Amino acid sequence: MGGVGEEEVSVADVLLVLSLGADLGMGQPMEHVQREVVIAIRLAELLGMSPSDYRTIYYAGLVAWVGCHIDAYEQAKWFGDDLALKGDWRLVDMTPMTSRMFALQHLTKGLSPGEVLDRSARFARHGRRDARVMIENHWYAADQLARQMGLDESVRITVQQTFERWDGNGVPESAAGAAITPTARLINFADVVEVFHRAGGVDAAVKIARERSASQFDPDLVNLFCRHADAILSDLDDAVAHWRDIVRSDPEFSHALTGNSLDTALAALSDFVDIKSPYTLGHSEAVSSLAAATASELGLPESDAKTLRRAGWVHDLGRLGVSNSVWDAVGPLTEADREQIRIHPYLTERMLAYSNQLNDLGRLAAMHHERIDGSGYPRAMEGRAIPHSAQVLAVADAYISKLEPRPYRPASTKDEAMEHLRAEVKEGKMSGEIVDSVLVAAGHRIRRRPGSPGGLTPREIEVLRLLARGSTGPEIAEELAISKKTVGSHIEHIYAKIGVTNRARASLYAVSHGLMDH
Repeated sequence: MGGVGEEEVSVADVLLVLSLGADLGMGQPMEHVQREVVIAIRLAELLGMSPSDYRTIYYAGLVAWVGCHIDAYEQAKWFGDDLALKGDWRLVDMTPMTSRMFALQHLTKGLSPGEVLDRSARFARHGRRDARVMIENHWYAADQLARQMGLDESVRITVQQTFERWDGNGVPESAAGAAITPTARLINFADVVEVFHRAGGVDAAVKIARERSASQFDPDLVNLFCRHADAILSDLDDAVAHWRDIVRSDPEFSHALTGNSLDTALAALSDFVDIKSPYTLGHSEAVSSLAAATASELGLPESDAKTLRRAGWVHDLGRLGVSNSVWDAVGPLTEADREQIRIHPYLTERMLAYSNQLNDLGRLAAMHHERIDGSGYPRAMEGRAIPHSAQVLAVADAYISKLEPRPYRPASTKDEAMEHLRAEVKEGKMSGEIVDSVLVAAGHRIRRRPGSPGGLTPREIEVLRLLARGSTGPEIAEELAISKKTVGSHIEHIYAKIGVTNRARASLYAVSHGLMDH
């Protein structure tokens, strides 16, 4: 099973992955934040700032926007598509007047005249306060993550002030002018400039910088940027890749996570994903725990259980790329909505692919909606093309999902969730062996299917049959689409259960108990 063994994963890489989710959650393409960081660092170099300031910009830039989805439920409730709301936010200089107009436009989009009046009245009573609290929540959540990741005070102060404005109309403290730390001014500036440069080139970036000089942006910073805009904005994509390489080779960025510290970091990522909707709070942790427990129930090695635990934590990262107007919809979904849902596992894979150490974990996590009859998504994989571990993750996810409420249905009971999995087995979507093991791991008392002498699981019987016929460990692994290490663990458990020590005696046991008859 592919996954993360005891290789070290840097804090920078974990935050890089989460920044990609922040990009999607803000209605931006992946790597927006990384390009923003490069712009900010190039400006810092022109200002003669120190390497420690570069590191502050890097970490704060990756973290600053990760909280922008924690109240996506409220955003969608008031404004509809929360991704469109946050994507458009950078297009407006949010003075007190323009921010009210911006809110009104998104508040009433697509509504009838009567609905406009009703929504506007309700927003006047409660929404304005909610909108300010939303922005304050963003930096609060980002600061919490920075604290969890052990980032230093300079990073946390920069994150806190990223939403401040030069004119004092920002949040959370209405800091103005020189009271805003230079690193925060750079990140705030680079964030907007990157969006306009991507859409309209250098001229558009220079124009927006000048328009917001002395309102959102430091005027001296604007002047510096305009004098060097061509150089600052050149070859951004190449610079992003180059900067990632520098970060990975710089000892100052090499704070590494492994073992328990890596587990803590991945669990923190899962919390940031699950909080996107009130219907999924605690979902990833529950899937992680159940998948790992199922691995133990199946007799898989501890390393496989660890990988499944980690895959459970990160399997839904791609949910950040889909609007809450879809996730929290009460009524029927459109085909476009369903297509967005179908792509979220792929987004999970793409995000984790940015880290060499997390790449295999991403491939596994991306299969949590595949089904063995080919009816799953995003790739409609079939049968043995779906690794055994991915099937475990998929069944664990399906079971936990049924226990949770959704906007269009109440939570199921444990018995109802069990019946749902049983129906999936009957329809050929899931493995009966894996479903049984998930149910046992979830606390159900079930009768094992007949034909399991010695307490052998169906998978152990499959391994025993192939072993008895003379297949080697690697051949069994290939035949059953599992790892050689997993085969070894199965054989160990088989020998222990039936009281033998070699293949010949195991073969005799298989024949005498009728295990070779089918």
